[in-house]
Amino acid sequence: MQRIKEYIDWFETKYLDPHFEAEEQYIFPVLGNENALVQRALAEHRRLRRLFNQEEEVFKAIHAIEEELDLHIRFEERILFNKIQEVATPKEYAEIEERHQSIKFSDDDWKDHFWNSN
Repeated sequence: MQRIKEYIDWFETKYLDPHFEAEEQYIFPVLGNENALVQRALAEHRRLRRLFNQEEEVFKAIHAIEEELDLHIRFEERILFNKIQEVATPKEYAEIEERHQSIKFSDDDWKDHFWNSN
């Protein structure tokens, strides 16, 4: 379990935090921070951050992260980002695309690929 928790902590720091920060700084302002969809996404970001930082009941936290992250991704892909596409100017949309493309995930620098172990 410790190896999984270490990977999850690494994933949060290396990928998820920068991803959330980019959304919050560059994407959500298209609708405005008072928009109900943006408020929901921000609340989900806060909830996920709390789960990632939970030190007690790690197994429960990992299970909750899996469920919450899946629901969050589906909400953003199916609802929030569609609404942003509807209202974003061409310039805003191009900027969003550029920012999104700059965030790439790679676990090449993570040495313990425990999921490949037999």
